Amino acid sequence: MGGPREVGDGDGDGWAECGQGHTHWGRFGASGLLAYHRDPGGQVWVLLQHRALWGLGGGTWGMFGGALHSHEDPVGGALRETSEESTLSPDDVVVRGTSVEDHGGWAFTSVIAAVPERVEVRPASRETQGAEWVRAEEVEDRELFAPFERSWSWLRDAMKGLVLIVDAANVVGARADGWWKDRAGANARLRDDLAVLERGVEGVPGVPFDRTFPEVVLVVEGAARGVAGEPAGPGGVRVVAAPGSGDDHIVGLLADPRPDTVHLVVTADRELRARCEAAGAAVVGPRWLLDRLARGRRGARPR
Repeated sequence: MGGPREVGDGDGDGWAECGQGHTHWGRFGASGLLAYHRDPGGQVWVLLQHRALWGLGGGTWGMFGGALHSHEDPVGGALRETSEESTLSPDDVVVRGTSVEDHGGWAFTSVIAAVPERVEVRPASRETQGAEWVRAEEVEDRELFAPFERSWSWLRDAMKGLVLIVDAANVVGARADGWWKDRAGANARLRDDLAVLERGVEGVPGVPFDRTFPEVVLVVEGAARGVAGEPAGPGGVRVVAAPGSGDDHIVGLLADPRPDTVHLVVTADRELRARCEAAGAAVVGPRWLLDRLARGRRGARPR
C-alpha cells in the first residue's frame, strides 16, 4: 500500500481523488499482496509489512504494495512493490486470485497468493521497518493499517486456490471441430487452448475473487489417453489419463481435497454433475468454459 517516494520512481507515484471524495496514493490506482503459507501442521501464516514511521499509516501493519504505474496490471504492480519493499521474490509465490475495491475513478486490488515455502523475508527499502510471518488468528492483535483492517474480515476467508477439472471427453464433444475423426488430436487442441486461463478467469463460482488464477487439470480417457504422455502443454495445464472411466477418475480427484482448495468441474454429463456436487464441488457446463477460451484467444477479458 506504499507511500510517497522520490520523484522519478514511476509515473504512478502521486495522489488521486476518487468518486467518493477521498484522496488516495497512486495516480492509476494501487494494489497489494496478501501472501500466505499453510504449514504441514495446518497452521496458516500471513506475511505482514511493518510500515515505516515516516509514511502513510506509519508504524502499523498491513500488506506489501503500493501505487500502480500506467503500464502495469494489478498483479504485476503488487509483485513489483513487494519485491521493492522486501526480499520476497515473485518466484516464491503462486497467485490465486484478485479482488477489486472500486472507489469510483480509483481502485485498490488485493492480490491473494500462496507461498509454498515459508521463506525468510526481510525489509528491502526504507518504507519497511519490519516484515514478519504472523499466524492468521493473531493478525488482529497487531495495530493494522486502516484500509487493511477494513479488508481483513473477508481476506482471511480468501486464502484459497481453485482447481479447475475439465472433463475432456465431454468438452471436446461440445466443439464442432471434427473431433470424431481424431479424438487424441482434439484433446491435445483443448489442452493447448486451456493455456489462456493462466491469464485469469472472471465469474468463477465458489471463490471470493473477481479474477481467479486456477490450477487446470484435464482428465482424458479412451483413445485420448496418450495425450497425458506427451510433453506438458503451455500454461501449466496438467493432463491426467483415467485408467478406466473418466467420470470415476474425476470423482476420485474430489475425494481427498487439499486444504484451502476449491474444485470446479466442467462437464454437461448429468450423472457426473450430481456425483461431483455430492462430493462438494461446483459444476459448470462446457459452454461456460468455451466462451472464456474464445474470448481469451481474442484478447478480451473473460467474464
